[in-house]
Order: sequence, then structure tokens, then C-alpha cells
Amino acid sequence: MRATRKFSRPVAAGVVIAAALTACGDAESSTSAGPPTELRLAIGGEPDDGFDPTLGWGRYGSPLFQSTLLARNADLDVVPELATDWSISDDGLVWTVDIRTDARFSDGEPVTAADVAYTFTTASRSGGLTDVTALAEAVAVDDDTVELRLERPQSTFVNRLISLGIVPEHAHGPDYGRQPVGSGPFELVQWDQGQQLIVERNDDYYGEQSAFERIVFQFTDEDASIAAASAGQVDMAAVPAALTTGDIRGMDLVAVESVDNRGLMFPYVQDDGRTTDAGLPIGNDVTADRAIRRAVNVAVDRQALVDGVLEGHGSPATGPVDGLPWHEPESAIEDADPETAEQLLDEAGWVDGDGDGVREKDGVRAAFSLLYPASDSLRQDLALSVVDMLSPVGIEVTAEGVSWDGIYQRMHSDAVLFGWGSLDPTEMYNLYSSAQAGVESWNPGFYSNPDVDAHLEAAMTATDPEEANRHWRAAQYDGEGTGFGPSGDAAWAWLVNLDHTYYVDECLDLGALLIEPHGHGWPITAGITGWRWTC
Repeated sequence: MRATRKFSRPVAAGVVIAAALTACGDAESSTSAGPPTELRLAIGGEPDDGFDPTLGWGRYGSPLFQSTLLARNADLDVVPELATDWSISDDGLVWTVDIRTDARFSDGEPVTAADVAYTFTTASRSGGLTDVTALAEAVAVDDDTVELRLERPQSTFVNRLISLGIVPEHAHGPDYGRQPVGSGPFELVQWDQGQQLIVERNDDYYGEQSAFERIVFQFTDEDASIAAASAGQVDMAAVPAALTTGDIRGMDLVAVESVDNRGLMFPYVQDDGRTTDAGLPIGNDVTADRAIRRAVNVAVDRQALVDGVLEGHGSPATGPVDGLPWHEPESAIEDADPETAEQLLDEAGWVDGDGDGVREKDGVRAAFSLLYPASDSLRQDLALSVVDMLSPVGIEVTAEGVSWDGIYQRMHSDAVLFGWGSLDPTEMYNLYSSAQAGVESWNPGFYSNPDVDAHLEAAMTATDPEEANRHWRAAQYDGEGTGFGPSGDAAWAWLVNLDHTYYVDECLDLGALLIEPHGHGWPITAGITGWRWTC
């Protein structure tokens, strides 16, 4: 019988995708005498820059080979990891961190405050994916105390202490990403790029020891993953919701809530001929109208998207941070209401004058393109469903599957079906602050509202977490009609939050579960030392 377990927030899940038995060498079968000493997993693709935290490795989960200063527990509370204590100055500019004295790198050298200072300094200068731009300098006060001095207060800087793995100054260089040295729970043994990664337990790790001596991560596609899981060749397989319709003997289907979301980004400004510095067009005369954006938010049936596209493995998305401490529920439009959508359009002057089913205003048709990555079948299904839902209210949407290069060329002037989701509210700042408009993939629609900007800046610079959360919530909706959420400016139409779905060997206990962010990286490894075999 198929077993489905669903966890309420906060949670996390095992992310692994299946692998072929032949690729796992002499992996010990789970049916052999006694519990296995090796797990066989696959978690999709490898990091482009290898396993160097200063370039972004580990920002979506545990860096596996390295220690982080802090961590989050199952309640999303911040707890010590490599750090034994930490404090913040009253002005929010100096973070003082004491580190444990019994931690050693896998080459036997002790972990010191100098290594922590080196790691943060290097990450701040690397231009990598871990944002440490607020750092002015990192100074080792003594062997086990470091001061992280900031250019400006940043309430979200704690997330850098949670995500940035510490590297050894003496062993960090150009080849480090392929041959990492760290003080984390595992050591890299072999990396066959494009095929597999073999790691072994670090028996000198100061924290909780893994029950498994060796773990093999295989890099396979979704079809191969399911085939290997069906053949009993792996212990866990991560699969998209659309592929979870069958039973696999000896495995449970685990559906886990996450903050991994999908949303429709609108170009927010009119097409007045402006371009980016790279010459890319900015603006769209249809989506620049608030009535269009609000009508889309009201007309879309999010629960139908969950039931139909996600096979029930998800929840309607009301914003980018649903269920997190900084979420404002009052910003949401949860229930589909096509009649209200039509009323909004009527009042704004969008009418179907010629009876062709598409509304017009001042000679402009209520029509726009919705781009999605052509290789992503989930986003394709969501986009096509949105097309069908908006047609009856008189909005014509053309779904286009294009390459990511094509999306980057057009994302300032066409709507895009993006995916985000983070435990760090900095992402909310990046998506909606006018200071981030057109910066890489941040705020591609050039959304701008001075009241929202003020709340976002206040949230970022707050020295009290509760004060920061109040401003994060007010940026979404302030209770008086202002905010970036659907009850305010409706800058996006968020659609669904995904459940991450996995086939897991019925004997594998995943232990304490943590809520998962967007599916990039290896977020499941945040709890990997707690996994146990129960049969």
C-alpha cells in the first residue's frame, strides 16, 4: 500500500534522486544482514563552481563538507553550530562570534577565528552567489573570537552565518572547489563529474555523527531516478509531483511542504522606449495597469492549479514568503473570483467593444505574453492553465516556452513565470526594492513604490528581529491599500507553493525535518546526520 506522509510547517524532507546500481559500485544492499553502512542517493545536478562556499556552495542547505557558524532547527530558531556564542552591537554594525575550540579540518589542522575571518572576507570579494556585500571587514580578535564588522546594519546578515561554510585559509585556492577541506560531517572521496559524488563520514566531526559511513550521490534525470527506485537500487528518490502517481514497493511517498514557489512576474512600468544599459526593452502597456494585475490575481484559481497541475502536492501561493514569520496573511487574495475580476476591468475601462472576447482600452488589447523555461514541464502546465483561466474574463495570454537566455532578454518587457523561495527575507527585498530593479534577475519588472521601499529598507536595517518582521509584513500590505502584494500593487501573481515529493525506503528514518527552500542545491543535506536505518 502506498504510504503518504504530509508534514505541517515547519518541515523538511529528503531530497535524493535515484541512481543505477551499477554506478554505485559495491554498495551494500538494504536487504543484507544488518543495517547498511552506505546510502545510495541522487540529488540532481552538481554545483557549477564545485564545493566552494565562498562561491555559493551550500547556500540552500548544509555545505556538507564544511561547518557553518549557526544553523536553523525544525522550528526555524537560530542555534549554534561551529559557534558557541554570538552577539550584536547596539548599532547593529558588529557581530561578535565565539567558536568552539575542538573543531578540526579534515587535514587535521584546527579551525580558528582567522579561518572564519578569511572565509567571510573572501566571500565578500568573490562575487559569488552568497551575498556578503554588507561586510566591511572580518577580524580575528583571538584564536576563537571573530568580529564581523558591517558597512551598515543588516537584519538578515544572520543568514550569512547560517549558510556560509567555513574554509581553511591554509588550504583554500583555485582547486578548492574540486578538493574541499572542511570541518563538516563528511569528506569528499571521489567526484566523477556528471555521474556521481562519493563521500565518507568524517569521524573527527565534533557534531552528531552520521549513522552511515559512506554516501553515494548520483546525478541522473527524473526517469532514471524512478526506474532505479522501482528496481530497489536506491534508498531515496526525489521526483516531481506529476510523476508520483504510482506505487513503489518498499518505499513510502513523502510529500513535504516547502517555501519553493512559482509566480507570475509583471512588467510594472509602461513601455515608453526605455532600455537597460545593455539595450534591453523595459515596460509593457498592458501589465503596467494595476487593474490588469489585480484582475489576474483575482481570476486565477490557485487551488485548481494545486489539484490539477501539482496532483494535490502543494498549496495556493499568496506571496513569496507564505507561512514564514515575516509573512503578512492580509495581503493575500486566496479564492478565485472571476466576477470581481471582470468588475475591476470594467471599472478601469477595459471592455470588449468588438465582441472578440478580448478587452481593449484606448486601442490597446488586454493581451500579453507569459514566458517560461521551455525545459520545465511544470511551469509549462502552470502557464497553460493560467491562459485558460484568464480567457473567460477577457485577458488574452500567450504562453511561450523559451530558453533562459531568451527570458533574460525579454524579462523586463514580458511577464515571466519564475520560481523562488528562501528562508532568508533578503530575497523579498531583492524582488521588490526599486534599488534592485533590473539587477541580474532581481526585480525584473522594475517595480517601484516609495512606501514599500521605506518598509523594505527599515526591515533590512532594523536591529530588532520583531521590528524587522513588522516592516517586512507592512511592505506586503500595510492595511490601508499599500504594499507589493495582491491586495496592494499586485506586482506579481503568485500561483503555488510546491510540496517536495520523495520516494523513501520504508526503513530510512529522516529524523528531525527542516522546512525546505527553493529546489536548487541540496537542501535535504541540512538534516543528513540525523538519518537512521530502522529495519
